Amino acid sequence: MPRTGGVIIAANHLSWADPILLTHFLYNNGRWPVILAKSALFKVPLLGKAVRGLLAIPVDRDSSEAARSLRVSAERLDDGCAILFYPEGTCTRDPGLWPMVGKTGVARLALESGARVIPVAHWGAQELLPYGEKKPRLFPRKTFHVTVGPPVDLSKYAGKSPHADVLREATADIMAAITAQLAELRGERAPETPYDPAGR
Repeated sequence: MPRTGGVIIAANHLSWADPILLTHFLYNNGRWPVILAKSALFKVPLLGKAVRGLLAIPVDRDSSEAARSLRVSAERLDDGCAILFYPEGTCTRDPGLWPMVGKTGVARLALESGARVIPVAHWGAQELLPYGEKKPRLFPRKTFHVTVGPPVDLSKYAGKSPHADVLREATADIMAAITAQLAELRGERAPETPYDPAGR
């Protein structure tokens, strides 16, 4: 994990507990992340307070605020911050809890800012707080596993206009790096094709 400079941390998303657990991990490794979180999370009791305390940037994907969140993220990168991104945009709906097809915001931010994208895979948050549940399962004690990979090579997109096809391809490269790390972490083989909740 780079200790200094603006960097994008792209992680898989398993549980509403992910932001807290990953922030703890990153803090222990020399970085305090700025999180992009769905605006709805700010309204969830306890979790909303925690997300605000982490100085998260709210994202409303169905409005012009989505573009604003990327502008704020770019400013934070210029200030040397580490931006924690969940490219899937929500907790995975894949039945095996593998990463889904990602949304293109992380690729757009990376290509426009030139910031490195560090892929992070984690496993175990879903045992502490399964998606959709509000009460954590504290006992028996859970283990949170994390692996950090080298920066995703996006050099083939340098100088290209960030149109839809380029953004989708770059996003797929980022998600493939996260998925490969998760497969190694789990000791399992990932699906050949990522789950697409849009059915494409």
